[in-house]
This record gives sequence, structure tokens and C-alpha cells, in this order.
Amino acid sequence: MAELAKNTTTVPEVHLEEIHTPPWKEAWQSFYQNKLAVIGLGIVLFFIVLAFIAPIAAPFSYKDQNLAERLMPPSGKHFFGTDDFGRDIFSRVLYGARLSLWVGFFSVLGSVILGTLFGIVAGYYGRWVDTIISRIFDIMLAFPSILLAIAVVAILGPSLQNALIAIAVINIPNFGRLVRSKVLSVKQEEYIMAARAVGMRDTRILFHHILPNSISPVIVQATLAIATAIIEAAALGFLGLGAQAPTPEWGKMLSDSKQYLVQAPWTLFFPGVAIMLTVLGFNLMGDGLRDVLDPKLKQ
Repeated sequence: MAELAKNTTTVPEVHLEEIHTPPWKEAWQSFYQNKLAVIGLGIVLFFIVLAFIAPIAAPFSYKDQNLAERLMPPSGKHFFGTDDFGRDIFSRVLYGARLSLWVGFFSVLGSVILGTLFGIVAGYYGRWVDTIISRIFDIMLAFPSILLAIAVVAILGPSLQNALIAIAVINIPNFGRLVRSKVLSVKQEEYIMAARAVGMRDTRILFHHILPNSISPVIVQATLAIATAIIEAAALGFLGLGAQAPTPEWGKMLSDSKQYLVQAPWTLFFPGVAIMLTVLGFNLMGDGLRDVLDPKLKQ
């Protein structure tokens, strides 16, 4: 009995939670290890919080004018100084975060929905459907994105809402081609062929099997596209085709203050820094998501 006990091999205790780690938890752990991505997430969350608390945190209304205090430098009363109409720049930057994030999120959301719809149809059905949709994408991509956005806004009229529509339109081909290429590879998988063989409807195959397995690169591209959309909205505002006065959009603030670059540089500095930090945050976060969701980059 003693020899039998001596030869008995001890089986290490295995915890089930160590084996069955939820995918979301594993993804978060991988994302958390990327310090730059965490910094980007922190920047994005910071501006989102600013956007929500703008009515409370802003010491003045974004449209209150006081010509007696025009072009005042930063001080205890006006943290970021005032512009050429005596409006508090700090308050306008806070309210501008709401507009810039609103344009970024909803323009990209529209691009994702339409681009994914066209891309999944083109990739799945192929033939003449794919040819028509792909040629439309090629024509749209033949124009510089900002030029196409200017053309759309020129047709619809200058406003923040029309700028949002223009930004959504010009980004549709990017998501459409991305989804199409993913669908072309996914639809050749055995489980898709099996679903077809048993007579499953195309709509069920598309939205229950192909789409969930094609969405990862779209999430990454959408995060990066928000940063691009914010820049494009600022560019349209700078050209006078986006938000109109007195709306505190960051690009419009830069346009209104460019003549005071030497006399009052703070009027351009703070809106410009806000754009830079927001875009940097989304880019860092997008790079981190790409590292987590792209299986080719996983070690």
C-alpha cells in the first residue's frame, strides 16, 4: 500500500474559469496590455464626459457676447481667453466637443450601416450585382474625399447637418469594400456551404452567419473613421460649409479666428488642441482594437 501511494501521480487542480475565459474578457485583457490604446481610450472618454457636462461645466453660454472683453488673454475669469466677440472660448470648446463627437459618431454610423449593406450584398451575390456596386465605389473613390464632401454640401447647402450627411456619404465606399472583401472569403467556408445545402434562406445566412464573422474589421475601421470624420467636419467648418455662426464647432472657431493668429493666438490654439487630442485618442484606440480583433496580429 505504501508503494502504491508512492507511485500515485498527483493530478493538478484545474479551475474551470481558467479554461473557459469569456472572449470579451480575453479581448479586454489584451487591449489593457496596450498602454497607448488605454491612453487613447482615456482621452476619448474624457471628451465624451466633457460633452455631457458642457451645460454644467461651462461658466458662460457659448453665444454670450461682451465686446468690452473681446480678445482677452486667458485669465481666472476666462480660462481660455475670449474671441473677437468677447465670447468665452473655454465654454465654446466644451460645447464644441458635443458637436464634433456628434458629427463623428453619427456620420460614421450612417457609413457603417450603408457600406455594410452594400458590401455584404456585393460580396455574397457577386456577378452583375457585385460589378455595379463595385464600379459605383470606384467612381466615388476616384475623387478626393474632401472635394466630394464639398460637392455634396454645395448641393445640399452649408449646415452642420448637411456636413454630417456629406461625411457619411464619402465614407460609404471604404466600409463597403472592406465588408465585400471579408464576405468573399467567409462565404467559401464549409458551414456557409452547408447552410445553403439544407436550404437556409439567403437573408438568414447573411445576417446570422456571414455578418457576425465579418464585423471585426468594421469595428476597427469605424473607430479610426470617427477621427477622420472629426477632421473632415472641422475642414468643412473652416471653409464655411459646415456649422454656421454662432455654433461653436471647432473648425468654425479656427476659421473665425485665423486673422488673429498674431494678435490673439489663444483663439486658435485651444480649438486646435481639442481637435488634435480627440483625433489622437480615436487613432490610438483604433490601433489597439486592431491589435485585439485582427487574428493575424495576435501572438
